Amino acid sequence: MNNTTIGQMFLAELEAEAAASRKCLERIPESLFQYKPHEKSMAMGYLALLVAEVPKWIATMASGGEIDFATWKHIDLKVTADLVNHFDENMQAAKKALQNISDQDIVEPFELKAGGKVLMSMPIKDFIGSTINHSVHHRGQLTVYMRLNNLPVPSLYGPSADEGNF
Repeated sequence: MNNTTIGQMFLAELEAEAAASRKCLERIPESLFQYKPHEKSMAMGYLALLVAEVPKWIATMASGGEIDFATWKHIDLKVTADLVNHFDENMQAAKKALQNISDQDIVEPFELKAGGKVLMSMPIKDFIGSTINHSVHHRGQLTVYMRLNNLPVPSLYGPSADEGNF
């Protein structure tokens, strides 16, 4: 009989993505935190911060907290080491929360808010799956920013042009 919980399955998926995300974050220099490839694009530092914070979102969802975009606090990003440390801390919190959430609790509703107004409501498990995908999406954007700035793109799911046999 398999005793793996839904939270533990999400944890395995999150951990599978973590090393690649961390490699990207380690390569973002402070000098490019304000870089934008287009006026409508977000700044590279903010995009990297989103990648670093997604595990915190998951920890918050799985531990019964609240996410309200109007009150969500970001770290004051000054150097790349802050970004990497923030990611590591958030991963530890996500691991703990996903290991501890029961299959009964993970199907409870979670609300995503902005200024107290509910934007979305769905079971925690659905938010967590979507949030992992959201992180991969933002990491993909980050690799494009990296390429545009001649930063070496790490291997994500196989060799990259910078770390492989192409």
